[in-house]
Amino acid sequence: MFPSHMAKDHHVMEVLGLSRVVVENGAVVDVSEPRIEFCPLFNNHRGIERLTKESVRQNVEFRIRDFGIFTERRQMRMKDFLSFGVSELMSMCVSQGIMDCSVCVCDGSGTAVVDDPELIQGIGGRLSGLVETSPIQSVLAEIGRDRVLDPETARIDQVAGVRKAWAMGYRKIGVTVVKGADAEALRREFGDHVVLFAVHTSGVTEEEAEALFAHCDIATACASKHMWALGKRLGAMQVGTKVPVFAITELGREICTVRLRQIGKEARSGPDCPARPLI
Repeated sequence: MFPSHMAKDHHVMEVLGLSRVVVENGAVVDVSEPRIEFCPLFNNHRGIERLTKESVRQNVEFRIRDFGIFTERRQMRMKDFLSFGVSELMSMCVSQGIMDCSVCVCDGSGTAVVDDPELIQGIGGRLSGLVETSPIQSVLAEIGRDRVLDPETARIDQVAGVRKAWAMGYRKIGVTVVKGADAEALRREFGDHVVLFAVHTSGVTEEEAEALFAHCDIATACASKHMWALGKRLGAMQVGTKVPVFAITELGREICTVRLRQIGKEARSGPDCPARPLI
């Protein structure tokens, strides 16, 4: 059931400067060197001034202790944390009827179809860059096994997740994507029935950035010099300043405008200069 290289409880994410972190049985067992040294979000919210293997380890261990990420103690619901996080935008879209559901990725479930706004926020607001995960029974129970793409393996496949949402009867489907090829495939197959959110874009190539801008409605800039440059060149609507979110399509702009009104802020056009070098 599990590949020979995997422990039964095995989770991998890229987090905080693209450091690859492996968690097994509720403990961090491996951390790679971060590829960038600074993240404005984590500096602002957690006081992390420099990203190192040790600061990354400490942050992931904090998440395990505080809300049980990668464990059976996983807290699954939360209120808004960021002004313009993708989970906040998706949660708002479902609560206001802009989307019927979110196809999102959660530790312990992999790809899942979720239509509860508080659960969407609880899943995405605490997680970043999940690469691989294995089943956690409490997480599967909270989401609903019938809403999880593959509860036996917790695999991550966003294209298959949208197909599952469609089969469940949803017709306005929000989905997070990290690959330009997935965005292109989903747009080709589902057209305007999908709302595409590009996430975890740090370090993407120029070609990947162009594919994401060509097919997505909203994209996070993260630490990608190519995403920042494209957003500026295209004059895309920008919300957020620590880590900009670009509204690419008319629907993306409408979503961000609704959010701006909701929190009483204004939009910008083109990104501010970054505080640190990008990759």
